[in-house]
Amino acid sequence: MNTLTGVTKELARAARDATLNGFIASTVVPPRERWRMLRAAGMPVERSYIQARCFFGARNIAIGAGTFVNYGCFFDGSAAITIGRNVRIGMQVLLVTGSHEIGGPEQRAGRETSAPIVVEDGAWIGAGAKIMPGVTIGRGAIVAAGAVVTRSVQAMETVAGVPARTLGARRGQE
Repeated sequence: MNTLTGVTKELARAARDATLNGFIASTVVPPRERWRMLRAAGMPVERSYIQARCFFGARNIAIGAGTFVNYGCFFDGSAAITIGRNVRIGMQVLLVTGSHEIGGPEQRAGRETSAPIVVEDGAWIGAGAKIMPGVTIGRGAIVAAGAVVTRSVQAMETVAGVPARTLGARRGQE
């Protein structure tokens, strides 16, 4: 990559961050209106309620209608993130799509990798949970607060812990 291309990419990233993670993420924007501004900025976001101080690492993050995103969530964006309808996401949840291969002894974090995350309709992710690359959270599933989810969660399943383990199927409307 030549120097000019590198500078151009960095300027584009800075402009995106100033828009998405500066003004739009600020407490100046009402949570009930934030979805409109994200949509105007090029993100596929439907009518939802998104609290302040959320970080969006790219515009490839889709959020479905009726979803609630609490304060301070982190959406990596190295790969696509798709959030379904009527999802509840607790405060300071991390959705991490990027990682690294294991490198040699001179630099253990090797080549960058990424994989998408999908959170299906009606799921509930508790505060401080971490969703790792390539994970799908099934329809109506529950991820307990503080869980680290490294594998996909089936529909209506409840997981908790580090790493997250199945607690059982949730009772409710199927």
